[in-house]
Amino acid sequence: MENNGSDLFVIILLGFFLMLLMVSFIVIMVIYHRQRQLENRQKVASMKAEFENTILNVEKEIQEDTLSHVGRELHDNIGQMLSLAKINFARSKPESISEGRNIINQVIKEIRGLSKSLNLDWVESINMEDFIKRELEKLEAAEFCQTDFSIEGEPLSLKKDEKLILIRIIQEALNNAIKHANPNTISITIKNENDSKLILIQDDGIGFDTANKSEGSGMANFKKRMKMLGGDFQIDSEQDKGTLIKLYLPK
Repeated sequence: MENNGSDLFVIILLGFFLMLLMVSFIVIMVIYHRQRQLENRQKVASMKAEFENTILNVEKEIQEDTLSHVGRELHDNIGQMLSLAKINFARSKPESISEGRNIINQVIKEIRGLSKSLNLDWVESINMEDFIKRELEKLEAAEFCQTDFSIEGEPLSLKKDEKLILIRIIQEALNNAIKHANPNTISITIKNENDSKLILIQDDGIGFDTANKSEGSGMANFKKRMKMLGGDFQIDSEQDKGTLIKLYLPK
């Protein structure tokens, strides 16, 4: 009887310890799970803040570029047109007065176009294809180089924030070609077929050794912005053989 009582006590004691272990395990798992949830929330909040900060920086850069463009247009284009209109109005000939009026009407159209460019709401209404065409037309109008644009597959469908970032990435790529490549031709191709979304930016300029490519703020921004889009990029270049930039967009 004493042995039975002792065995029962041991069984009860073991059961108590097992129950204590189970409760401790459950408590630890709950605490661990809540900690992981908290870490995930903090990570998501950090990513969201970083994305919003990237958007703000992109908007600021685009606005600064736009203001620079407006300044050049006011000085080089509209200023000259107004001077020409003044000369025509100073003449007494009817045809000169008529020409002056035509020039003023053109000035009004130019100013309206510039005022629209100051508001980034145009990003929502424009698609990437039209934006790229417009950027390449600027290069040809400035007689910088020849350009080519093509699209394979469907037009890209992007949200405003995604477009803003991609617009700035393409602008940076073109600016780098303008500053450093000295190309005769710049071409951009959009490939949006099946499960692949790819933008190719190619020039036939002087190229560079990719092993010695700069890791400065420009390249860092490039990497960061492609990461924000959920995509990736690759740069292929050789000395005197041009440069090819591949922008891999998320599917």
